[in-house]
Amino acid sequence: MGTAAARYLEDWRARLGAKLVEPDEAVSHIGPGDRVAIAIAQGTPFTLCAALAGRLMETHDVVVNHGAAFFNWDLPGLGERFRLESMYLSPLDRHIYARGDAEFTPVSYYREGHLPPALDNFNVYLMTVTPPDERGYVNFGDIQIMSKLLARNADLVIAEVDEKFVRIGGDNEMHISEIDYFVERTIPLPDSPLPAPSDEEARITNTVCAIVARELIPDRSTIQIGVGSTSGSLAYHLRNHHDLGMQTEIIPHGTTHLVREGVLTGKYKKLFPGLVVGSAFAVGTPREELEFADGHPGFHLYDFNLTDDIRFIAREEGLISVNNVMQVDLTGQANGESIGPMMYTGTGGQTAFVVGACLAGGTTVLVTPSSSIVNGKRVSRIVPGLPPGSVVSSPRSFVHNVVTEYGIARLKGKSLRERANEMIAIAHPDFRAELRAEAKRMFG
Repeated sequence: MGTAAARYLEDWRARLGAKLVEPDEAVSHIGPGDRVAIAIAQGTPFTLCAALAGRLMETHDVVVNHGAAFFNWDLPGLGERFRLESMYLSPLDRHIYARGDAEFTPVSYYREGHLPPALDNFNVYLMTVTPPDERGYVNFGDIQIMSKLLARNADLVIAEVDEKFVRIGGDNEMHISEIDYFVERTIPLPDSPLPAPSDEEARITNTVCAIVARELIPDRSTIQIGVGSTSGSLAYHLRNHHDLGMQTEIIPHGTTHLVREGVLTGKYKKLFPGLVVGSAFAVGTPREELEFADGHPGFHLYDFNLTDDIRFIAREEGLISVNNVMQVDLTGQANGESIGPMMYTGTGGQTAFVVGACLAGGTTVLVTPSSSIVNGKRVSRIVPGLPPGSVVSSPRSFVHNVVTEYGIARLKGKSLRERANEMIAIAHPDFRAELRAEAKRMFG
């Protein structure tokens, strides 16, 4: 447990008084017709989710919206007693959406102070917080995302208290008077549902990140690093840089090491100089990193609708945006969230940061392995055109660089034919002849 625990009064339960109830009592206030939004990822209130799951067969017409869920909602009554929605899928619930038993609600643009469409009409919010401090404030720990705004727009707010949650600065706390009920966490945070990479995937990730760090991120630059199996490892490759800044949505693994070692100073940032700013820490951030950030004045978390507001992003002059994608076509158009029409994750903030970095006069970088093994067969992630139904997470006109383990495709300002040649050069060698033939057919 970090230093946050030392700041809690021993009588924090007494401080909550009658608001501290048993989980079953808390969720008994959820009934027919209610629309329930739930905090995402490591912010998932597991004890409340379990209690709500037990209640769903007792009620009806309930909508549950749980993005990046760490709780499995594949329960009796799904589609009959309650409906499941998400704006960002996780390994725990992809199968539910793939078989058509839940609804995906696309969310891709954000405005400071406003909930985005599809999240602006929920009357119940369930979240996880720290115990209250001596001022009566709870903290959202290492993941704010939209918790504060969702809570303030809900009619019923229930918080699950986790004594192990760290306290991070910024706009990341709420007074207990704004919360209707509290429960104590009795179900611990499970291990991350993210699969471990294979040896080949780890090798490729290291190669790609080394290229990006060496060739595309100069000293004194401010960076955004997106969630992803490749981009999420970039921080570990920046330890020889100087005076970097971070203005991001999800703070990646390894960031605290950069702060500790004096690499990430934020000295030249335009927004929040001197601070590492995001909306959450990445899923699975090692405990020692969270304890370093616990109470550290250099880390601030804010609402996702601020960090990912394109108007706000564009004020960070020269911002370098680095994001993970699943497929890129020969012109640079990229899909980071679906397999054809079937959703795999969600948009997150990629679109906002790609556009925002361009408007800031900065640079955009998309990273991906050149190929993947699917059902024992190698397939190219660089394709002539995105498959029908694929989501366009990054429009080609906002894509400056694409990086695989074979190098950098520099696309900014180039024609379609020139872009195709750049992309073919970084494709897996097994597919270059096929891609070259397709490029000739499409572009002459």
